[in-house]
Amino acid sequence: MENVLFKTNIKCGGCVATVTPHLDEAIGAGNWSVDTNDPGKLLSVKDAALAEKAQQAVQKAGFKIEKA
Repeated sequence: MENVLFKTNIKCGGCVATVTPHLDEAIGAGNWSVDTNDPGKLLSVKDAALAEKAQQAVQKAGFKIEKA
């Protein structure tokens, strides 16, 4: 499996809490993580096959996302 990184505007614990149910439902808990300490607020998706679903889930939650 290949990790895929995305830049987001998920910038705090509250944002992570908002997006968590969307990502967990779309790609499963444990298949993603967000580094809010990174300037790019990087979302890491563990499997490239899940990347498109992850993008849709983040957008559905109201956040911006683009490939890093």
